[in-house]
Amino acid sequence: MSNEKACQFDCVVPLERPKAFALIVDHPALWWESPFAGKSGPVRECGIEPHPGGVCYEIGEDGKRRVWGTILSIEEPLYVRFAWQVSPDGEPIADPGASSRLTIEFRETGDKTRLELVHSEFLRHGEKADEYRDAMAASYGGWQQVLSRIVQAAARG
Repeated sequence: MSNEKACQFDCVVPLERPKAFALIVDHPALWWESPFAGKSGPVRECGIEPHPGGVCYEIGEDGKRRVWGTILSIEEPLYVRFAWQVSPDGEPIADPGASSRLTIEFRETGDKTRLELVHSEFLRHGEKADEYRDAMAASYGGWQQVLSRIVQAAARG
């Protein structure tokens, strides 16, 4: 069973902190890629309700709304903390309390922003916790790829 190591990544986004925060929270369609791939087809819409208890969701071409997170805490433009409601098998997890945790912090570095992403509490995913952590830490399909899409979206303006 998991020794509860977290995935930790960072990147520098070519935007000032308020704009980097807005990119993540207000414009997820610019960087989002569905963790439910293959289940809903292309994503028609996605959004983040930026308040505690607000949901992070996508609507697939099939019209179904899938929740991939719940905001646990948020302080603009400093951080956002989610319950990550995606199972190791790519299925939605209905209960945020049964989900791992994802924190994104926004640190000023002059006219750019360092995003520090920590995905933790994989133990909540049960027997597949270690496997899931390793998958999220992988360069393809994991958080490094997500951060790369965020940097690309920021560079596009």
